[in-house]
Amino acid sequence: MSQDDPKAAFKRVMLKISGEALMGDQGFGLHPPTVERIAREVKSVHDMGVEICMVIGGGNIFRGLQGSAQGMERTTADYMGMLATVMNALAMQSALEGLGMHCRVISAITMNEVAEPYIRRRAVRHLEKKRVCIFAAGTGNPYFTTDTAATLRANEMSCEAIFKGTKVDGVYDKDPAKHADAVRYDKVSYDDVLAKRLAVMDASAIALARDNNLPIIVFSLDEPGGFRGILDGKGTYTRVQG
Repeated sequence: MSQDDPKAAFKRVMLKISGEALMGDQGFGLHPPTVERIAREVKSVHDMGVEICMVIGGGNIFRGLQGSAQGMERTTADYMGMLATVMNALAMQSALEGLGMHCRVISAITMNEVAEPYIRRRAVRHLEKKRVCIFAAGTGNPYFTTDTAATLRANEMSCEAIFKGTKVDGVYDKDPAKHADAVRYDKVSYDDVLAKRLAVMDASAIALARDNNLPIIVFSLDEPGGFRGILDGKGTYTRVQG
């Protein structure tokens, strides 16, 4: 296998998706056919021999910042958002296991009846045994987003890239849904993402990725086969790196 082979380049990756990605065309909650579709995408990459970590947001159920904006105390609202991510993680685990895959939900908040506690060495061992690890409950701390949690866990697990699945096929200079002349970047630096306030991840996550030179691949989760396609050297995406 050559050094240029993408399957060699990415032996272990982090897939970060939003909670909204799981609700399909609904305005709220979980859409089981959509969850199953994403699970099949994950399986197609796992079948290539790639070890996969996942972090799923909770915005389809509860978003801490919105709760705070409506008068709820911020720390409480953020903990509620963390619990929402556990619900999404369990739904994804169920879908993956329905496809015959081995999967572990690992929570930063202790809830032994439904998820394992986060112990780094145990999580690494799961990956080595080819189990998908879904990291839930963010970092376990308020004021940190699931973007930051994904970047933190990706570094701790020695992932070689973060795959950020979105509704568009990369990073644009402005919102392509609102501007027909929006231009997509093939590559963009961490500093440009921060300086231009490009909507990739929050600033803490970008800074953490930059400090550890962890590339972020932004691609469309709505494109069938898009996740596997990038690992096959195909597809459209934006690479964020130094």
